[in-house]
Amino acid sequence: MSLSIRNRLTGTVAEITDGAVMSTVRITLSGGQTVTAAITLDAVKDLGVSAGSAVEVLFKSTEVALATGSVDGLSIRNQLPGTVSGLETGGAMAVAHIALENGGELTSAITVDAATALGLAQGSAVTALIKSTEVSLSAV
Repeated sequence: MSLSIRNRLTGTVAEITDGAVMSTVRITLSGGQTVTAAITLDAVKDLGVSAGSAVEVLFKSTEVALATGSVDGLSIRNQLPGTVSGLETGGAMAVAHIALENGGELTSAITVDAATALGLAQGSAVTALIKSTEVSLSAV
């Protein structure tokens, strides 16, 4: 199956916490970083995942916010530090390519105004921020 989602990282399910309707799934990425996905109980069942399962972590570039400073005091669970490895700009939007610490890479689609305000350039240190509700999983 082909998907338009640019961000696809591999990992292993570390823990699943079930709620009334939703579950949080904590995944350890191949580089050692941790990502949390909030998905339905039905999705966990349909995927057949449990602790130790290999999964692909998927999220759209438009769901990745970037920070260049402190990220304390946020409810966003997924905070992945990295470095801008490339920056493409157009009339309104920019795509930042981020090399994650300890391996892996992702992209973030933000406005050109935001990229300019953040002073983004190749080599800039950033933290990629992704809400757990925007993370999807695929069983491998």
